[in-house]
Amino acid sequence: MNSTPHHDVDHALAYPEPPASPLWHRHIGATARPLTPAQQKRNAELLMLAQRTPRPRIPAGRAHLTPEQESTR
Repeated sequence: MNSTPHHDVDHALAYPEPPASPLWHRHIGATARPLTPAQQKRNAELLMLAQRTPRPRIPAGRAHLTPEQESTR
């Protein structure tokens, strides 16, 4: 059971939401273009590179500091 009283909720928006762009809707029957073999190969190479490249580790407590702030410590 919801403890929020329903009579306090205002469902009217100050500004009505604009209609969705036609670009958000896919036409019926339209499908995405398949990738070419060259595009598939490039994607696979980039994926392999991204998976084996280590990410730099940030020591705890310093994740919010910029390099400029770090150099003045």
